[in-house]
Amino acid sequence: MEGESKTKAKPGKVGSSREASLKQKSPAEFFSENKNIAGFDNPGKSLYTTVRELVENALDSAESISELPVVEVTIEEISRSKFNNLIGLIERDRIDTALYDDYETEKAREKRLAKEAKEQEKQAKIAASGKKIKEVAKKAAKSRGESAFLKVTCKDNGKGMAHDDIPNMLGRVLSGTKYGLKQTRGKFGLGAKMALIWAKMSTGLPIDVTAATVGQDFCSHCILDIDINKNIPHVHLHEKQENSSKWHGAEIQVTIEGNWTTYRSKIISYMRQMAVITPYAEFLFKYVTESQDKNMTIRFRRRTDVMPPAPAETKYHPSAVDLLLIKRLIAETSKQTLVQFLQHDFTSISKSHAERLIGEMGSEFSPKMAVKSLTDQHIVRIHQLFRQAKFDEPSGECLSPAGEYNLRLGIIKELHPDMVATHEGSPQVFEGHPFIVEAGVSIGGRDVKPGLNIFRFANRIPLLFEQGGDVVTRTAMKRINWNNYKIKENQDKVGVFVSIVSTKIPFKGTGKEYIGDDIEEIASAVKSAIQQCCGQLKAKIIRQQAAWDKQERKRTLAKYIPGVSRALYDTLLTMIENDQSKRRKYGEEFDELVQKVSSHEITEATIKQKLTQHVDQMDMEMALEYATQSGMVEAAREAVFLNCLDDKQTFVVDLKSPVCVFRLFSGFGV
Repeated sequence: MEGESKTKAKPGKVGSSREASLKQKSPAEFFSENKNIAGFDNPGKSLYTTVRELVENALDSAESISELPVVEVTIEEISRSKFNNLIGLIERDRIDTALYDDYETEKAREKRLAKEAKEQEKQAKIAASGKKIKEVAKKAAKSRGESAFLKVTCKDNGKGMAHDDIPNMLGRVLSGTKYGLKQTRGKFGLGAKMALIWAKMSTGLPIDVTAATVGQDFCSHCILDIDINKNIPHVHLHEKQENSSKWHGAEIQVTIEGNWTTYRSKIISYMRQMAVITPYAEFLFKYVTESQDKNMTIRFRRRTDVMPPAPAETKYHPSAVDLLLIKRLIAETSKQTLVQFLQHDFTSISKSHAERLIGEMGSEFSPKMAVKSLTDQHIVRIHQLFRQAKFDEPSGECLSPAGEYNLRLGIIKELHPDMVATHEGSPQVFEGHPFIVEAGVSIGGRDVKPGLNIFRFANRIPLLFEQGGDVVTRTAMKRINWNNYKIKENQDKVGVFVSIVSTKIPFKGTGKEYIGDDIEEIASAVKSAIQQCCGQLKAKIIRQQAAWDKQERKRTLAKYIPGVSRALYDTLLTMIENDQSKRRKYGEEFDELVQKVSSHEITEATIKQKLTQHVDQMDMEMALEYATQSGMVEAAREAVFLNCLDDKQTFVVDLKSPVCVFRLFSGFGV
């Protein structure tokens, strides 16, 4: 009893001490426990996300120095024994076999052998009857859902990383160069860091990085992992190596647990769609394993050297800020007065407009008021006025869409369609953020299934998951009447490509895989862009149908020419035999015709030739009349190619259009 009373007295003290102790988690620890937020749901998805993050970082790195990207991705499968050797783990023989998941009891073994014997007997009877034996697929040694150890390597020709910055750039979560209001592929500074966290969780192996900046005479080699609890890099090796080839870029190698079998199609589809939206990049993808027949090499070649302009960082629009953001901008601003702060730290506010806004805030505000002296109440008043006042919409000059030219080239390069149309919409605004929608619609193509094949892109990144709820999918399937554009949505091979670029993509869910259908501005812009493409295709389809009708009409008439020629010639021969009095009623022209038939100047072959010429002439006249009435006479235009006559030339400018680029040079010899 005495012991029990002591036990009862202690819990209160223990509980109060536990309540008093607070624990904190680092960003790395948070994302390691909630890895699904960054797309690391399972080994298969983790492999896909790792490839995606490394490729997008490589593209950003090359584009930041206006270098045509060359990205090499290699996935190498590592056997368990090789992995154990890699980490220095000695293989051991099994002692207690019943302890393992693949252990088979004697009873289960007898049952399996009996079943196999029965199957073999059945196959023997089928073979004896002369019927074709249907092969029974053997159970694979490695099931579909089993993961493996995979070494993922991504090499690029980008700007590289400074020697001293590598540890923090890859070993510290939520640190990066992409913060700010700008159209970017990535946003949160995760990317390769989450791949490193997943490697630490699944294999325990560090990340291996080699990098060199432009013009640097050495390469930086760094092997590191991350301290999850402290969110700091743990560097194993950091050295400088010779760079005799003057290579610049980065090569990142990470060994993770992944599932290639289940996500093979997704990874290849991602690479293919990335080649569509970035035709100015060259991708080399390899999958390497000990089984030679499973090895794979795919090269996505560059089709153009015209890159879209780099997106520019812009200022916040007053309607897109909240209280916390206003406070942060005040803390970071270099401006001294309130009027300068409003004019220079926000877009769509001129000096006169800023003065009018300050006059509306009340007597306690003045244009020369020190911005650092603003209180919380002042900030709330500014925020309220921003929500109520009227501002000019932000322009889309800070955005960098792929462009109709690149989008068209990418579609043609990867799908080889029969026809394609593209359209780039004008800049529009959602909640103070500008966005541009560009679309392409293709008919036919290689490896394209009948029906609607929808390809979605956000800030020039392919979106492969959660397609059902996306605004592009719902618009293409529910808001577009394809029959109005002579397109059979269930029979034709229709490719629908929609790319949305913005300083803020309104993703739904934590995975950032789809854009919701509840934003009216974006839904309307997507529908309009697809309809513009469909309108172009309709004119092409009508022209194509007219050409088919022309050929069919010509074939039909030509089919009767031999019979008609023979009948006419036989009739003329019969009429020659009639007396001259009966022929006079046909006139002198007929007499002349009879004489030519009699002298064999006109034969059956002559009549056939004349009828053929008449059919061709009539067909051309009808086609021209149809084209003129339909406004399609421009179909008769011809392609013109200009070649340089002198290699001494100076580049001037690129004149871009949806279908071509005119590159102008100066300094040609006369």
